[in-house]
Amino acid sequence: MSDAWLDEICWTEEGLVPVIAQQTSTDKVLMFAWMNRETLALSHASGYAVYWSRSRQKLWRKGEESGNRQKIISISVDCDADVLLLEIEQEGGIACHTGRESCFYRTLEGDAWKENSPVLKDPAEMYK
Repeated sequence: MSDAWLDEICWTEEGLVPVIAQQTSTDKVLMFAWMNRETLALSHASGYAVYWSRSRQKLWRKGEESGNRQKIISISVDCDADVLLLEIEQEGGIACHTGRESCFYRTLEGDAWKENSPVLKDPAEMYK
Protein backbone atom coordinates (compact mmCIF):
# COMPACT_ATOMS: atom_id res chain seq x y z
CA MET A 1 0.00 0.00 0.00
CA SER A 2 1.32 3.44 -0.89
CA ASP A 3 2.00 5.92 1.90
CA ALA A 4 2.13 8.98 -0.39
CA TRP A 5 -1.00 10.30 1.36
CA LEU A 6 1.14 10.89 4.45
CA ASP A 7 3.26 13.36 2.47
CA GLU A 8 0.19 15.57 2.02
CA ILE A 9 -0.02 16.29 5.76
CA CYS A 10 1.54 19.57 6.96
CA TRP A 11 3.55 18.27 9.89
CA THR A 12 4.86 20.61 12.60
CA GLU A 13 8.61 21.15 12.98
CA GLU A 14 8.49 18.32 15.53
CA GLY A 15 6.90 16.03 12.94
CA LEU A 16 3.46 16.09 14.55
CA VAL A 17 -0.10 16.92 13.53
CA PRO A 18 -2.93 17.80 15.95
CA VAL A 19 -5.83 15.36 16.06
CA ILE A 20 -9.41 15.77 17.30
CA ALA A 21 -11.31 12.60 18.25
CA GLN A 22 -15.08 12.88 17.83
CA GLN A 23 -17.70 10.28 18.79
CA THR A 24 -19.39 9.37 15.52
CA SER A 25 -22.84 8.67 17.01
CA THR A 26 -23.13 12.01 18.85
CA ASP A 27 -20.59 14.31 17.17
CA LYS A 28 -19.25 15.06 20.67
CA VAL A 29 -15.57 16.01 20.78
CA LEU A 30 -13.94 13.54 23.16
CA MET A 31 -10.29 14.46 23.11
CA PHE A 32 -7.36 16.18 21.45
CA ALA A 33 -4.02 14.50 20.86
CA TRP A 34 -1.05 14.40 18.50
CA MET A 35 0.08 11.96 15.83
CA ASN A 36 3.33 11.58 13.97
CA ARG A 37 3.79 9.85 10.64
CA GLU A 38 4.24 6.42 12.24
CA THR A 39 1.19 6.64 14.50
CA LEU A 40 -1.04 7.94 11.72
CA ALA A 41 0.07 5.07 9.48
CA LEU A 42 -0.50 2.56 12.31
CA SER A 43 -3.94 4.04 13.02
CA HIS A 44 -4.91 3.77 9.38
CA ALA A 45 -3.62 0.21 9.06
CA SER A 46 -5.10 -1.13 12.32
CA GLY A 47 -8.40 0.79 12.36
CA TYR A 48 -7.75 1.88 15.96
CA ALA A 49 -6.32 5.17 17.21
CA VAL A 50 -2.62 5.31 17.96
CA TYR A 51 -1.26 8.65 19.15
CA TRP A 52 2.10 10.18 19.95
CA SER A 53 2.62 11.00 23.63
CA ARG A 54 4.67 14.19 23.83
CA SER A 55 5.19 13.80 27.58
CA ARG A 56 6.46 10.22 27.33
CA GLN A 57 8.05 10.62 23.87
CA LYS A 58 6.59 7.36 22.61
CA LEU A 59 3.64 6.01 20.71
CA TRP A 60 0.45 5.49 22.66
CA ARG A 61 -2.14 2.94 21.61
CA LYS A 62 -5.33 4.48 22.97
CA GLY A 63 -6.93 2.07 25.43
CA GLU A 64 -3.92 -0.23 25.66
CA GLU A 65 -4.00 -0.06 29.46
CA SER A 66 -7.57 1.09 30.17
CA GLY A 67 -9.35 -1.01 27.54
CA ASN A 68 -11.07 2.15 26.22
CA ARG A 69 -9.93 1.84 22.63
CA GLN A 70 -11.06 4.10 19.79
CA LYS A 71 -12.29 2.32 16.68
CA ILE A 72 -11.76 4.61 13.70
CA ILE A 73 -14.75 5.18 11.45
CA SER A 74 -13.09 7.82 9.30
CA ILE A 75 -10.02 10.05 9.14
CA SER A 76 -10.42 13.55 7.68
CA VAL A 77 -7.94 16.35 7.14
CA ASP A 78 -8.80 20.06 7.20
CA CYS A 79 -8.41 22.45 4.27
CA ASP A 80 -4.83 23.39 5.26
CA ALA A 81 -3.88 19.74 5.81
CA ASP A 82 -2.60 20.62 9.28
CA VAL A 83 -5.33 19.18 11.55
CA LEU A 84 -6.91 15.73 11.54
CA LEU A 85 -10.39 14.70 12.64
CA LEU A 86 -10.97 11.11 13.69
CA GLU A 87 -14.57 9.99 13.77
CA ILE A 88 -14.47 7.16 16.26
CA GLU A 89 -16.52 4.69 18.23
CA GLN A 90 -15.28 5.05 21.79
CA GLU A 91 -15.13 1.58 23.30
CA GLY A 92 -16.14 1.55 26.95
CA GLY A 93 -17.64 5.06 26.68
CA ILE A 94 -14.61 6.65 28.36
CA ALA A 95 -12.04 8.71 26.44
CA CYS A 96 -10.40 10.62 29.31
CA HIS A 97 -7.78 9.23 31.67
CA THR A 98 -9.82 10.84 34.49
CA GLY A 99 -12.57 8.27 33.86
CA ARG A 100 -14.90 10.66 32.03
CA GLU A 101 -16.56 10.38 28.64
CA SER A 102 -14.64 13.39 27.29
CA CYS A 103 -11.42 15.19 28.16
CA PHE A 104 -13.40 18.43 27.84
CA TYR A 105 -15.18 18.15 31.18
CA ARG A 106 -14.63 21.67 32.52
CA THR A 107 -16.47 24.80 31.34
CA LEU A 108 -15.51 28.38 32.14
CA GLU A 109 -18.27 29.93 34.23
CA GLY A 110 -17.50 33.51 35.17
CA ASP A 111 -13.86 33.35 36.22
CA ALA A 112 -13.71 29.70 37.32
CA TRP A 113 -13.60 26.29 35.65
CA LYS A 114 -16.58 24.11 36.61
CA GLU A 115 -16.78 20.37 36.04
CA ASN A 116 -19.65 19.48 33.72
CA SER A 117 -19.53 15.68 33.56
CA PRO A 118 -19.19 12.87 36.08
CA VAL A 119 -16.44 10.31 36.52
CA LEU A 120 -17.82 7.12 34.98
CA LYS A 121 -15.04 4.85 36.24
CA ASP A 122 -12.34 5.36 38.84
CA PRO A 123 -9.01 5.77 37.02
CA ALA A 124 -7.39 3.47 39.60
CA GLU A 125 -9.55 0.65 38.22
CA MET A 126 -8.44 1.35 34.64
CA TYR A 127 -4.72 1.87 35.23
CA LYS A 128 -3.38 -0.84 37.52
